[in-house]
Amino acid sequence: MKDIKYEEAVRQLEKIVDKMESGELDIDSMAAQLKKAQELVKLCKDKLKCTDADIQKLLEKE
Repeated sequence: MKDIKYEEAVRQLEKIVDKMESGELDIDSMAAQLKKAQELVKLCKDKLKCTDADIQKLLEKE
């Protein structure tokens, strides 16, 4: 899942939220989708932290 770009992860999260809000998922599917959503959120947070660190390094060089 690390290969997923940030934008794709956000799109997948939006799809999961839409399915949950529409009542499209049964309880078993909801549990699996919730787990996937948690992984996607972590991936997004990690990518944002790395990007922030890279930006800070660049700003320090100026």
